[in-house]
Amino acid sequence: MQYDLSEIIEGYARGYFLMANDGEDSLGWYTSRERALIPLDDRFRYPRSLRRALNQNRFEVAVNRDFNGVLEGCANRESTWISSELKSIYRLLNEAGWAHSFETWQGDRLAGGILGLVIGGAFIGESMFFNIPEGSKVAMVKLVERLRSRNFILFDAQMNNPHLERFGAYIVTQKKYNKLLAKALERDCYLQ
Repeated sequence: MQYDLSEIIEGYARGYFLMANDGEDSLGWYTSRERALIPLDDRFRYPRSLRRALNQNRFEVAVNRDFNGVLEGCANRESTWISSELKSIYRLLNEAGWAHSFETWQGDRLAGGILGLVIGGAFIGESMFFNIPEGSKVAMVKLVERLRSRNFILFDAQMNNPHLERFGAYIVTQKKYNKLLAKALERDCYLQ
């Protein structure tokens, strides 16, 4: 199947995201009146219990070392919106330099990771997973550090949940999100 990657990136740049309904392979564009953001300022926090794993440097971080491993890890759930068609699109977006996996490793084992798109100064998080406890949490902390150091404006988590709230995730209106996204699109930031 052929995909117009520029149309897909344009959709994300306009504030939409792709999803498949659980158990279906047909994709649709979605948006929300409210968006969850991970703060890139001093509002970012993480669970105290995570400090030990961070201080011990138990995990090494990498970008795109095993994009397919992260993609499959994110999709490997009883209920998932990452269909086989969406996996194909993410792989093409990765090859074109838009989609990335931010990973944690313990030795030669993929510990966890975050899948997302980089468009300008926006990181649009699609999903995360772990194979080793704390793997995805350490990835979150290290990804925020990376985004800060590279002058990103926006870390879009799309939808909030109790896990993300532990990191300071907060909700903005669609209007506020669109303003932040427009500002982020003016930047030229890189994850690697």
